[in-house]
Amino acid sequence: MTWQRPFVNSQDLAGTFSVPAHFTSGHAIGVIAVDLKYPKLPGNVVNATTFDFPVLYKKVEFDIELLFEGAPELEMVVVEAAKELEAEGVRAIVGACGYFAHFQKQVADAVNVPVFLSSLCQLPLIKLGLKQEQKIAVFAASADNIDDEILSGVGAQLDDLIIQDVGSMESFAPIRWGEETLDNKWLTEDLEKTAHDLVEQHPEIGAILLECSDLPPYAYAIQAATGLPVFDFITLIKWAHSAVVQTPYYGYF
Repeated sequence: MTWQRPFVNSQDLAGTFSVPAHFTSGHAIGVIAVDLKYPKLPGNVVNATTFDFPVLYKKVEFDIELLFEGAPELEMVVVEAAKELEAEGVRAIVGACGYFAHFQKQVADAVNVPVFLSSLCQLPLIKLGLKQEQKIAVFAASADNIDDEILSGVGAQLDDLIIQDVGSMESFAPIRWGEETLDNKWLTEDLEKTAHDLVEQHPEIGAILLECSDLPPYAYAIQAATGLPVFDFITLIKWAHSAVVQTPYYGYF
């Protein structure tokens, strides 16, 4: 891959440029997102105001339940979406659902830019920072589908995790089932209580990972309720962006 260096002053723009033809430009991060309809608050991966840098979305259309299961027929749909994002000039590709982890390896092999399809990609690094006996609580939209098979795609293992289902929560139902009205106060309070109670029951929890791309709006509340590090899709995406769009440092001695 060949990237233009960043433009940091007017002198950088005083030149002649030749780049591959793209419909748009300036999007370092490409996001593969399932076509779902429900309220998407700031903090959600598919709310563009979440980011202080531009992202390019690529919509894929299939039943989210099939993605939870890792249905083989979805592989080429996801791979093609990634290739289209790469052709538009993105520097890294992410997903907008943790269950894209089913296809992490296949997509990474299919394109020539870094791929981090799932929030679950962070699990090995989080585990590295904890005590050997500590575990990671994973808040998942479909707990039954977090198993050794999906975790093998991101280099993680089930023994290191405590899985907390959120898909069955009544307050989460508008997101889970695509409804138009969301009681955000109710959902926030439910997640706060769930997180607090889970940590009380499992003092071995050393960190929390929010699998679902709809959960970052609640990361602050969950951290306030537990006092623990909280990782989510946004921590992953900002990390990837910082690597593929480096900027110079300024200051003084």
